[in-house]
Amino acid sequence: MANDSSNLIWANLLHLGYNMWSDREMPERDTPYISAKPYLRFDEPLWRDLVKQMADQGLNTIVLDLGEGLRYDSHPELAVRGSWTPAKLAEELAYVHELGMQPIPKLNFSACHDAWLGEYARCVSTPKYYAVCRDLIDEVCELFDTPPYFHLGMDEETAQHQRYYGYVVIRQFDLWWHDLFLLLDAVEKRGVRPWVWSDYVWHHPETFLEKMPKSVLQSNWYYQTAFGPDVERANAYDLLEAHGYDQVPTGSNWVSPDNMGMTVDYASGVIAKSRLYGFMQTPWKPTLEEVRQRHEDAIAQLGAAREKLLQR
Repeated sequence: MANDSSNLIWANLLHLGYNMWSDREMPERDTPYISAKPYLRFDEPLWRDLVKQMADQGLNTIVLDLGEGLRYDSHPELAVRGSWTPAKLAEELAYVHELGMQPIPKLNFSACHDAWLGEYARCVSTPKYYAVCRDLIDEVCELFDTPPYFHLGMDEETAQHQRYYGYVVIRQFDLWWHDLFLLLDAVEKRGVRPWVWSDYVWHHPETFLEKMPKSVLQSNWYYQTAFGPDVERANAYDLLEAHGYDQVPTGSNWVSPDNMGMTVDYASGVIAKSRLYGFMQTPWKPTLEEVRQRHEDAIAQLGAAREKLLQR
């Protein structure tokens, strides 16, 4: 159990696949990278550089969003041009381990972020969909050699977040929980702890606190620079702590370069050491050379926040 600053998770999110958003072409000038593509958007030399930079900054965890970036043996139909084979993934995971870091898989099963599921994104909550989800979770757990955690996403499943999509799917009420429990069960049967985004608690706090198992690792995400118990969305850190959830607070340089450091400062002060499992940075850009600086800055920001906390 994480209980002091020296053994926390210090994670950076990187994307292998990036078909997590719009199922139709959107104007690149307004929404760069948001449209799903039939080819992999990933520069391997940049990936290698970023992994090395993470190790140099003292980070110990890579959360790898797989999506369509892997040619799954169980469902090769999900692959796009350039998707990695399982053998290629194994080679890159070995590189991560060689540098002393733990790779954690992420497959986002939110209906807002599942363009990577191809035809199955239009089969949500059907027997076929459930079978595919189980297949993918089983295969990924094997490929990652039974990782300690598996990030399932499950954020932003609202009409507002899908307002520009061609095909909109929103699970509500008991159906959302039914499908979440099915995913949690699939992960837990592999001896792995499930990890999710926590934003459901923003809109449905009573239901969340009643139904969400304490066994699920929580990542509230908040990217602004105002913090406090009265600040909407930032105060989810306080709420989750008050109800005994284990947390990995998550920041980003999406809005401000100061957010990650402020996230570490605030959350480490309000979350008990026994329930603070670490921190995660999320640059929210594809692993492409043209956005190298965004990635390098994100890693440096988390590294600086880590160093500051260690010196307390």
